[in-house]
Amino acid sequence: MQDDARYLKRKVTVGGLDVHPTEKALVVHYEVEASILGESGGHMLGERKEGQKIIRMKSLSPSTDVGALAKKVLEECKMIPASRLPQVEQLLYYLQNRKSSPVESKVEKKEKRTVKPKELTPFEGIELNEEASITRVDEYIELLYEGIPEKIRGSALILQLARNPDNLEELLHNETALGALARVLREDWKQSVDLATIIIYIFFCFSSFSQFHGVVSHYKIGALCMSVVEHELKRYDAWREELRKKNKACESAPENGSLRRDQDKALRKYHGLLAKQEQLLRVSLYLLLNLAEDTRTELKMRNKNIVGLLVKVLERDDEELLVLVVSFLKKLSIFLENKNDMAEVDTVERLARLVPCKHEDLLNLTLRLLLNLSFDSGLRAKMVEVGLLPKLTALLGDENNRQMAMRILYHISMDDRFKGMFVYTDCIPQLMQMLYEHGEEEIETELISICINLAANKKNAQLMCEGDGLKMLMKRALKMKDCLLMKMIRNISQHDGQTKSLFIDYVGDLAAEIKAEEEEEWVLECLGTLANLTIPDLDWELVLKEYNLVPYLKDRLKPGSAEDDLILEVVIMIGTVSMDDACAVMLAKSGIIPALIELLNAQQEDDEFVCQIVYVFYQMVFHQATRDVIIKDTQAPAYLIDLMHDKNAEIRKVCDNTLDIIAEYDEEWGRKIQSEKFRFHNNQWLEMVESRQADESEPYLYDNDNDRTDLFYSADGITPGDGSVSPDFFSDLQPQNGDSHHAGDACDVFDQTSSSPARPATAYGFRPDEQPFYQYS
Repeated sequence: MQDDARYLKRKVTVGGLDVHPTEKALVVHYEVEASILGESGGHMLGERKEGQKIIRMKSLSPSTDVGALAKKVLEECKMIPASRLPQVEQLLYYLQNRKSSPVESKVEKKEKRTVKPKELTPFEGIELNEEASITRVDEYIELLYEGIPEKIRGSALILQLARNPDNLEELLHNETALGALARVLREDWKQSVDLATIIIYIFFCFSSFSQFHGVVSHYKIGALCMSVVEHELKRYDAWREELRKKNKACESAPENGSLRRDQDKALRKYHGLLAKQEQLLRVSLYLLLNLAEDTRTELKMRNKNIVGLLVKVLERDDEELLVLVVSFLKKLSIFLENKNDMAEVDTVERLARLVPCKHEDLLNLTLRLLLNLSFDSGLRAKMVEVGLLPKLTALLGDENNRQMAMRILYHISMDDRFKGMFVYTDCIPQLMQMLYEHGEEEIETELISICINLAANKKNAQLMCEGDGLKMLMKRALKMKDCLLMKMIRNISQHDGQTKSLFIDYVGDLAAEIKAEEEEEWVLECLGTLANLTIPDLDWELVLKEYNLVPYLKDRLKPGSAEDDLILEVVIMIGTVSMDDACAVMLAKSGIIPALIELLNAQQEDDEFVCQIVYVFYQMVFHQATRDVIIKDTQAPAYLIDLMHDKNAEIRKVCDNTLDIIAEYDEEWGRKIQSEKFRFHNNQWLEMVESRQADESEPYLYDNDNDRTDLFYSADGITPGDGSVSPDFFSDLQPQNGDSHHAGDACDVFDQTSSSPARPATAYGFRPDEQPFYQYS
């Protein structure tokens, strides 16, 4: 049978045409039928296989002529028959009007953002009229042993050969040629910029392929390039200084024609030298960038201060050179050591002038480098200091650079020091407009993340709520059940003043979402928003009854009934509604106080839980109806006494305020509280004295102190030796016991004389304009 087989016949049949689900592309389904025919033309063997071809329409835009594009598709893709032209037009029209999906946008952005330095082309002044031949390499090598002009000619001819990748293998094996080139470069690079440029360009051609990096390293071309770059930058500084002196001399004697001519001549010479130097710098740095693929080689460059050299080149104006330098810095910036080097040499200040710029690739690379650097808090501060914040905000309107600018702004927004500075730019109105334009589509992660951060600042929150801002946010969040958007709203709700009062219209909507059947993450954000609404005029009793929230709150207080974050928000919510007398009574009758004590036992190691539960007790004892329940029917006061000397200052503060109220209304507990305070301070005093006595190098605190017991407990029988004490005796000694807050500090956030007592700050998101509460000792 195999002997008879003579011909292979292949037939392609087009099946269906469709649009790509995520990209701007047509999908052509086809079937390939391969048949083996005998000599007589008879069918001997056949096989069918299905496939698909994707035709991407990168140029398709709202202004594209669909008819002309459809014809071009048929011309390019021969497998689609001409009879399918109307169908192709219809599919293209659909693609043209289809809204871009998030995936499609990401794919497009990814394709656009692959920015690399422009490929090197022959430089001005090194082109030759003659054409090089690989068979005449030996002749070109001989020229390298002549004078500088002949060396330039010989190396330029070898460069012609090296620019063709097909010749590199043969040149690689010609050790005489490579050795001669390396020798000439090492000996004569200072004598001729053109010669140095050409020879480095030859080795650059080898460096473009990883398999040839060994030969470049063998001749130590990388180290030589580092020396070349360093030397040329010093020459540049010298030229600048010379030009500055001539300009100064000319300004001092403007009527002197000779000085004016000297200045013009020096300026022309400077520009000519600068053009050639930038060619040399570009080819040298490009070679080093290629070699830096190997991290060991990159480390050697770092040890020779490659970062400092690159940052100095950022002063130049040649855009292609800047693209190369910024690309190199971006590659280096992913390593901590290099990033630290950049922080020391004012990199951000020099990059700031490149934002914005007309060169699209340079701008995009600069933003990518700034993004890498923005992970460092010190460099973020530097970005704000040099005025990048308004510049980055302006780029939010640039479709090509919006995502990168937003990521940098997100990093800046993480720092509380800079949140308030966004108010003085048009960033927030732009962000709100973007949120509005998303409609029912999923919001980009970068966009909602920066909004969440900025909403933690009071002035930003007020700006977000201007007009119908809050209404738009609430409407979308409730409709889409968007947890991240509700987190942003929750941040807005934490600020006192006019902003908080705007939420009164949405209390019912939020309360309706507090259900056991809803997702915990969604309920957490809604509950957190409600818990922030410490508004005096709000009728919480009505809210709790209408939406039957008390059973839900009580059930969620059980340890392990939900995630800790949700249980904590339930506690905070109880603390908020307990400000209302009627609510406090309702909660006390429902048995919430024993549930709180049980939760306190279970979470006693968690300062956040302890602080918020104690604050609930504080609210409860403030109302007559619930005070009796707390004092007489529960063990809450005993727990508070145990916590009054907690290592956490915030917990001690809430406990002291609560115990003060209990002591005022119940004599028995008052005596116990006074006794415990004295006992604690007495023990502290004893420990201090004992520690002094233990140190033999120091004398006793008192000369006559042979008996500590007499000093503290005898005399007129101030206190018995067991540490107990009569509270009445020490009623006037509170300030000595360290309880200075009882004097009624006007700044006390728990001072109930104010109309709206504040609750303890939570770790969820303290207000940046208040002292943060995160110091757990």
